[in-house]
Amino acid sequence: MGKKKLRRPRRSFTPEFRAEIVGLCRRGDRSVGQVARDFELTETAVRDWVKQAEVDAGERNGLTSSEREEPAALRQENHRLREDVDVLKRATAAFAKETR
Repeated sequence: MGKKKLRRPRRSFTPEFRAEIVGLCRRGDRSVGQVARDFELTETAVRDWVKQAEVDAGERNGLTSSEREEPAALRQENHRLREDVDVLKRATAAFAKETR
């Protein structure tokens, strides 16, 4: 039987930490793989951070970080506005009953 690989719990990192890691990779004295090993990160995650930094800097085609965040923010605002409309509908109906 094969050895089952244990999954590492998902971690989150601050934008400052990610920027620091990207800076180390871009400096060029260490490979992405070496930086990932030195900080116990996955090489895939570090490569993704470097790619996103290149997109954000206009050095690579793709969606910038703010463009990626915009749809989620719009969905959240849309949800909030729908709730507001529902509250106003109920308030209007209650007010209409009172004025009859």
